[in-house]
Amino acid sequence: MPKYIIWGTYCEDVLEKRAPYRQAHLDGLAKQKESGVLITIGPTKDITKVFGIYEAEDEATVRQLIEDDPYWKNGIWTEYSVKEWIQAI
Repeated sequence: MPKYIIWGTYCEDVLEKRAPYRQAHLDGLAKQKESGVLITIGPTKDITKVFGIYEAEDEATVRQLIEDDPYWKNGIWTEYSVKEWIQAI
């Protein structure tokens, strides 16, 4: 199955603004991880970007997962890109 990397950007004042949506966001990510579609995801140390690796049927599936996430729906993630990734090692 293809793998995809995602890079995204957080809004300003993310620590305060994410609070109402954080648990729903984490619960959704846990379900994705359990299903095997999400390999890993997390913020950069400075909390300006998010990076993730997905394993999915196609790019549209990954985009749908991102756009269904409470962080996207509520403006915590402000933009993202998805690229198919070839794991060399």
